[in-house]
Amino acid sequence: MECCKCGVELQMKKTIFVYLEHEMYHEVPCCPVCGQVYIPEDLANGKIAAVEMELEDK
Repeated sequence: MECCKCGVELQMKKTIFVYLEHEMYHEVPCCPVCGQVYIPEDLANGKIAAVEMELEDK
């Protein structure tokens, strides 16, 4: 998979996601040049969505 902006191969990188002052760490494809992060659909609709719902219900 390539970065749409830079055209270089994405590399897996441990990334911090912050939502409502809570942190979640996950390895996602990231551009080594510009730092753009690609969030796969299964992660966005799965784990991230579940964490959002759990935190919003509190």
